[in-house]
Amino acid sequence: MTTTDVIAEGPRFLSGAQALMESLIAEGTEVIFGYPGGAIMPTYDALFDYSDRLDHILVRHEQGAGHAAQGYARTSGKPGVCLVTSGPGGTNLVTPIADAIIDCTPLVCIIGQVKSTLLGTDAFQETDIIGVTTPVCKWNYQITHPDEVPEVMAKAFYIATSGKPGPVVIDFTRDAQVGMMDKPYQYKKIEGLTSYKPRIVPKDEHVQKAAELINNAKKPYILFGHGVLISGAMEELKAFAEKTDIPCASTLLGLSAMPIDHPNYVGWLGMHGNYGPNVLTDQADVIIAIGMRFDDRVTGDATKYIRQARVVHIEIDPSEIDKIIKAEAPVVGDAKEALRKLLPLVKANNHSTWRNEFKKFDVIEEQKVTRRELKEEGEIKMAEVVNMLSQKTNGEACIVADVGQHQMIAARYYQFKNPHSYIASGGLGTMGFAIPAAFGAKKGAPDREVVAFIGDGCFQMTIQELGTIAQSGLAVKLIILNNNYLGMVRQWQQLFFEKRYSFVELKNPDFVTIAKGFGITGHTCSERDNLSDSLDALLKSDKPYLLEVIVEKEENVFPMVPAGASVVDIRLD
Repeated sequence: MTTTDVIAEGPRFLSGAQALMESLIAEGTEVIFGYPGGAIMPTYDALFDYSDRLDHILVRHEQGAGHAAQGYARTSGKPGVCLVTSGPGGTNLVTPIADAIIDCTPLVCIIGQVKSTLLGTDAFQETDIIGVTTPVCKWNYQITHPDEVPEVMAKAFYIATSGKPGPVVIDFTRDAQVGMMDKPYQYKKIEGLTSYKPRIVPKDEHVQKAAELINNAKKPYILFGHGVLISGAMEELKAFAEKTDIPCASTLLGLSAMPIDHPNYVGWLGMHGNYGPNVLTDQADVIIAIGMRFDDRVTGDATKYIRQARVVHIEIDPSEIDKIIKAEAPVVGDAKEALRKLLPLVKANNHSTWRNEFKKFDVIEEQKVTRRELKEEGEIKMAEVVNMLSQKTNGEACIVADVGQHQMIAARYYQFKNPHSYIASGGLGTMGFAIPAAFGAKKGAPDREVVAFIGDGCFQMTIQELGTIAQSGLAVKLIILNNNYLGMVRQWQQLFFEKRYSFVELKNPDFVTIAKGFGITGHTCSERDNLSDSLDALLKSDKPYLLEVIVEKEENVFPMVPAGASVVDIRLD
C-alpha cells in the first residue's frame, strides 16, 4: 500500500464513530443518505456534532438511501455514502448495492452491527452482512476495533472509485463505534493497493493494434457505453468519431455521452433500441466497443452477434474482455486514456456512405414506429409526453427513469444534449429506483432540472420517499405515466403468452392526493389539450411537483428484439 501525506488529523483521542466522521470529511463527503437504528446509534450520536459539515438526509426506507446515493453519485461524480443500522437496515440496502455493482456506481455503505462479542449468537438484529453482500459488492470489511477506522475508510473510498467503480460495504460493530482509539487519529488517502491497482493507461502495443484494425476498416462502427461517462471521455469520444467519421451508437446507460444531434450519432442499441443501430451491427467489419460489456440486452443471442466483425474492445475491467464477445484487439485501460492514445494513431477518414445506411433504417422506423407513437389521436401516448417535455426543456434536463415501458420511451424520445442526463437502473432493472434516485440526482446537481418518468407500478414500490423529497423541499419533478398496468410485463404477455394477462392489472390509489398528503403539489392530466399546460406547471414550480398523466392502457413499445432472438430479428410491430 502506498499513501500520500497526512491530510487530516483530529484530536488525540477519538471514538470509532468520531473517527468515521473525520474520515468522511477527509474524503470530501458532503452528503450522507441514511436511517438510524439501534446498532448504528453511537455513530448517529457522533454525527450530531458534525451536522455543520455533513448533510444527512433522512430517507423513509433504507432502499431509498441506496438509490438516492446512486442518483447523487451519477450527477455529482462523487461516491454516494449510506449509513444504516444492522439486520433489516443492512438487508434493505442490498438491492441498491446489487444495482450499483452491475451499473458501476461508486457507493460507500456503512452498516451498523451488534457488539463483536455477540457475533454469531443470533443477537437482536444481527445479520451476517459480510456474507450477504460479498457477491454484490467490490469489497467489504467488518470493523471490530476503532483503530481500524481510518485505514479501512481510506481503502473503502479508493476501491469504490478506482478502476470500474462500484459499492463497498463496511460492517461497523457497536463496540468499535463507542470504543476509543489507542493511537492518535491520522488519515491518509490511499493511492494504490498491492492487491488492487487497476490499469488506467493501456499498453502501447494494444493501442497500436487497435489503430491498425480501425484504419483498415471499410465499415467501422463504434458502440459506446456507460464507461465513457464514468471516465469523462465525452470530448475524446467526439474527437475520435469526428476524425475517423465512424458512426456511433449508445447502450442504454451510455445515453447522453454524445449529443443526440451529433452527425456521427446514429441511435441507441438494445432490446428496445433503434432499428438501424441494431440491424447494421451485422454489416460492420470492425466493431469498436468503448466502455460497454456486451450485455445480453445489447447482443440478443450472443452466438449470432457480430460474427462477421473484428472487435476492438476498450474496457478498464480485464474480466470483461472475451467474457461474451471475443476481441481481436483488446485495450485494457480507462476509456479517456485509451482514446487519447488512440486519437493520433487513427487516420482521418470519410465514411459518409456507410453512415447514410443508418438513415435508410431511420426512415423505416419513422414510418412504422415513431409516427404511430406520436400520432395525436385516442388516448395520450407515453411518447407524446416525453417528446413534449424534451422540446420544453430543450433537451437539457436530467432525466431519471424507472424500469419498464416508460424507461424505454424516455430513452427513445428525449433529445439529450448534455452528459449525465439519463439515469436509470440498467443491469438489475430495479423497479422503484426513480423516486429516490431523482432526489439524489437533484441533491448532486441542484442547479439542473431533474425530471423523473415513473410507471404507476414502480411508483408504489418506493412511494414513501415522497416524504424525503417533501422534507428537503428540493424541486424534484415526478411524472407518472399511468396505464393501470405493469406495462412491460403485460406487453410480453400479449406478444408471447397469447394475451394471458396474468396478474398485471393494477387498481391504483389517487396518487395526487397521496402526494398532497406529503405536502407535494400535483395534478392529473387525462386530456391531450391540457398536456402542454400541465408540463408547463410542472416545470415552472420551484418546489417538488407530481404530474400524473393518464396514458393509453395497452400501448406497446417498439422496436423490440424478442428474448433469445438475434438483433437483426428486431420487430417494429
